[in-house]
Amino acid sequence: MAGDIIKRIEDFIVNWKDCPAKDVFFKLKELILDFEDVEIDFVERQGISYSLRAKHKKQATRKLFVMVDVIDDNPENRWLSICFYGDMITDPEEKGDLIPGGLLGEDGYCFDLDDFSEQEVNYIVDRIKEAYFAASK
Repeated sequence: MAGDIIKRIEDFIVNWKDCPAKDVFFKLKELILDFEDVEIDFVERQGISYSLRAKHKKQATRKLFVMVDVIDDNPENRWLSICFYGDMITDPEEKGDLIPGGLLGEDGYCFDLDDFSEQEVNYIVDRIKEAYFAASK
């Protein structure tokens, strides 16, 4: 099953025109796949979003610790939205948007990424690591 999901993600990436969003999605995917005890899913809603979802095997009641969405409202100019459960991360620079009940029925934070600067990407990487460690407990 995981092999099939990885292949679907790789096919998606290969068929995606080169752009900064693609490079960052690839980087985040690699980060997530390097974590231990992680299960992934890839939900494709063509014309809407492509969603990489990661769950730690120790999570009993939640379906993910991070959701990396490629927003596909304009395939020529895709952008990313990275979402977390609100109680799994901090947001010291207040860059995220609170989504009450909007992450699989729970409060979440989403970070819309269309500025792919190293500083912005590193901020997201730190949030992903934070969520992973919270999920592993």
